[in-house]
Amino acid sequence: MINIGWIGCGRHARQMLLPQLGRNDIRIAALCDRDGEALKRTAAEYGVTELHSDFRELVATPGLDAIGMAVGPELHHAASLAALEKGLPVFMEKPPAATAAGAQELARAAEKADKPVIVGFMKRYSTGNRIARNVLTGGDFGDILGITGAYMTAPTYFQGEPDYTGFYLHHCVHYMDLIPWFIGEDFGDVRIRKISPQPGKLLLHMGFTTESGIIGNVVMGTVQSRGTPMEEIRIMGDHARLHIDNIINVSLYRDPPFKADDPGATLDPACDTLSWTPNFTAAANEDHKGYAALLSDVAATFRGDPRGAPDIADAARAMERLERMIAQIEG
Repeated sequence: MINIGWIGCGRHARQMLLPQLGRNDIRIAALCDRDGEALKRTAAEYGVTELHSDFRELVATPGLDAIGMAVGPELHHAASLAALEKGLPVFMEKPPAATAAGAQELARAAEKADKPVIVGFMKRYSTGNRIARNVLTGGDFGDILGITGAYMTAPTYFQGEPDYTGFYLHHCVHYMDLIPWFIGEDFGDVRIRKISPQPGKLLLHMGFTTESGIIGNVVMGTVQSRGTPMEEIRIMGDHARLHIDNIINVSLYRDPPFKADDPGATLDPACDTLSWTPNFTAAANEDHKGYAALLSDVAATFRGDPRGAPDIADAARAMERLERMIAQIEG
């Protein structure tokens, strides 16, 4: 059993992250939050008696094996540094810091402490995305020629901050990790276009190429309802393409013959379209957003069995890409 000290008892942690800990033999040994009511409520749910309002006190709690957190970028940075100084591995939600320089500092601290710092880029673990990545790396798809993606949200969280800092750090950073993860390359040349019909509402178009010649387009913005599907990815190869819609519906299109003139036409698994969508009526793990699989890899990493979970070095690169994008938007 891994004894973890957890910082942050907000809605996201309570709904998405903390429920995954016990199933991976991680025990919440101590909790921290400045909101006393949220702290007491979460403590009651998980039977935790070691409670703190200061992350420094939590990190100093005897008997901890690791630190986890879902708070904000400044506290992610400060609390992770404190944990690493105590020799404790870390899981944190993204973003790892408010700046790329802060993320790079954490990467250096993790290397010095020789302890893993895992960052919550759960979109790598979303079921549809994992299926697509396995197809891409399985050997039959061939070279990736192009990729397009759309990742939208609503202005709800961002209308009060028209500089869009929260949108960039909590939303856009996901695709700064996910798109290079899909294509296996970093962004090369990047060009940004934007429109903003009113404060809080922003639509971005990011066109890019890579060193090997892959071309791509990513659209992100705050102009859609959160009540509708808001993600789609299209990956183009030579007579092959993958579609991932709403992170769960996956289709692989290949090179089938025309069917109309063939009276014996049938469905050929070697060339016709393959598709998958989950069965939400099954009594099975339906965490298709990816948090369950992510925390499973976090637990394995804490036990000394790394499984390639996104780490602080990955996060630092995502933050560097994000700042390149922001520089063009604001320039």
